[in-house]
Amino acid sequence: MAEASKNNPPSPPPPAEEDAVERRTLRDYYIILRERLWIALPLALIVSISMGYYQSREIPMYSATATMQFEKPDSIVTAQGVVDQTVRSDIDLNTNLQVFNSQRMRTRVAESFTPDQIKILHRPALKKVLPGQTVPTPQRADGLMGGVSIDSIRNSLLISITVRHEDPEAAALVANAYVEQFMKYLQAILGGKNDDALSFLRERAATLEKESKADEDKLQAYMRANNLISLDKSSDMVTTGMMAINTNLTNARLAVLNLENLAQQIETYRKENKKILEVSAISTRPAVASLRTQLNDLQQKQSLLAERYLERHPKLIDVANNIAVTQEHLDQAIVDAIADIAAGLAEARQTVKTLESEYAKQEQQALRLRELRVDFDALQNRANASKTNYLTILGRLNETATTKALESIPLHPLDRATVPGSPYSPNIQRITRSAIGLGVIVFIGVALALSFIDDRVKSSWDVESFIGVNLLGIIPNLNTIKEEDRYSLVLDGSQAPGVEAFLSVYSSAKIHSKLDFPKSVLITSTIPGEGKTLISCNFAGSFARHGKRTLLIDCDLRRPMLHRHFKQQNNAGLIPWFEAGGNLDADLTRDVNLGIIKVGDNLSLLTSGGRSKSPTELLENPLFGQLLERLKKHYDLVVVDSPPMGAVTDSLLIAERIDEVVYVCRFNRAFRKHIKLYIKALHRGKNEVLGIVLNGLSPRRIEYYSNYRYYRSYKKYYGAQS
Repeated sequence: MAEASKNNPPSPPPPAEEDAVERRTLRDYYIILRERLWIALPLALIVSISMGYYQSREIPMYSATATMQFEKPDSIVTAQGVVDQTVRSDIDLNTNLQVFNSQRMRTRVAESFTPDQIKILHRPALKKVLPGQTVPTPQRADGLMGGVSIDSIRNSLLISITVRHEDPEAAALVANAYVEQFMKYLQAILGGKNDDALSFLRERAATLEKESKADEDKLQAYMRANNLISLDKSSDMVTTGMMAINTNLTNARLAVLNLENLAQQIETYRKENKKILEVSAISTRPAVASLRTQLNDLQQKQSLLAERYLERHPKLIDVANNIAVTQEHLDQAIVDAIADIAAGLAEARQTVKTLESEYAKQEQQALRLRELRVDFDALQNRANASKTNYLTILGRLNETATTKALESIPLHPLDRATVPGSPYSPNIQRITRSAIGLGVIVFIGVALALSFIDDRVKSSWDVESFIGVNLLGIIPNLNTIKEEDRYSLVLDGSQAPGVEAFLSVYSSAKIHSKLDFPKSVLITSTIPGEGKTLISCNFAGSFARHGKRTLLIDCDLRRPMLHRHFKQQNNAGLIPWFEAGGNLDADLTRDVNLGIIKVGDNLSLLTSGGRSKSPTELLENPLFGQLLERLKKHYDLVVVDSPPMGAVTDSLLIAERIDEVVYVCRFNRAFRKHIKLYIKALHRGKNEVLGIVLNGLSPRRIEYYSNYRYYRSYKKYYGAQS
């Protein structure tokens, strides 16, 4: 037991249900395509060849292309023309494209063809006329121009005109006609509208010139009538004069005020008998000041002489006479000064009156000019507006005349359409590529669709990713081996190719098992005929070959088969033992009713002992579970071969008493959804599902349905040895 535990370490649990769905790999899709090859490939060939044949039978079509180029405007003058045909944005380019594609342009092109050109356009229709029929030549080419496609070339200012027609010469003819008619259309727009604009501008300029002159005459007459040089200048002159008069008037009033104060002061001094010379305005006068100084000098001289001479001395008399004369002159100078002040006061008062009168006149003139401004401004504004309008129209007239002299069409033909030498349709290369592409799509689509519809188990992806359990191994098809030898391949030590496959199942079962020996393993499947019994025999033989005491039990009580494969009688077994009361106390290996038979080294067989119509009575009986537990005391491994789960419920009843389960699936037989359903049922019963054994694959299919490539290698190796 310890050795078994040491050799069989615990393995990771099987994938959880939520991890079961994984993406397919490229290898899985390769398997799908290869499996459906002979269904999908004929369908793909039929569809692709049919499409290619149908497209190759199309009427030959010819294509001719002409190109035109939009040129950037020259900067000779900055004036804008009447009609701006220059292309400065995608909007301008698209506008020209819409004009190109308009019905009006198509009609214009159709009307431009001559009778001989219409005959060229009509040639494809004449080819379809049956012998003996006559078709008149149409007078117009509206319905004979074929398909016209006008597009702008990306990232450029080029336009391509492509015409598709059954006649190569007709295709080139229509493309070039489109270019010619569009050029004439642009010339008509530019020339006609410029002439109309010039005529209108000349008439309007003449009218505005007369209006401007009349308004100017009215303004001049008004100015002459009111003696105006200019109302603004007259107003400025009056305003300036009023400011000067106001300044002088203020100064004159200040002078009057000063003189009146001085006269009042003099009068006060007279009344109070004060010295008039104390008034600074009088004492500071030059004549008074000079005489006063002279008088002071004489008086000082008199004082000096009086100290030296007597009163009658001639010098004193002479000085006294001089003093008297000087005093008289001083008094007269004072009188003259007072008279000058009085005269200045009168003059200042007269100046104030004069300035006040002049200021009043200027005020009246200012009021008059203000009253004239309303009419003057109206006349002047009208004259200025008329002059501005006239000059604007005159300038636009000159610009239009200049741009007309420099007039040029911004669109020019670049390449004329030439007669194509071969049809563009049917394009054999394109048809071939399309047919191949469609064939590949149909091939892949049919294969994937059939794979989606077909739900049967075929590959390791179906087992591990879709169903979600381990793939224990793949058993090859053993049809080349005799039937009586298939069930003891491993036990007999044969070197047949299938032996290594069974041994790989043995290894995988040990790796994925979590339980130590002794234990029991149930071998079951979905439907009959999946090789469940074959797997059971060789699975048990694998463990027996590796030294494990193994018991193989035939629990298919409805259709027992193990005794035949091992060439034994089916008289004793489960049913006789149960009918005899099910004695568990005796040595079960020697019990006559059980009749356990040794069929090989370390391998024993417990048959069913007959058939039963109601095996559930035995399988549900507690004795059955107790029997299995007792048998595990005598054997390291008990392998139970049970009926298919999809046929009867016996396997679920047996699974309740079994430790582990191995599920057998035959290639391309059972449906994945059914297997997944039964696996879920086993998981709900707390059974440990070791995995699935995929059975019945040919060596060639094994190569591309899984990664188990050693089957061929094994066959080659041992074949070479033999």
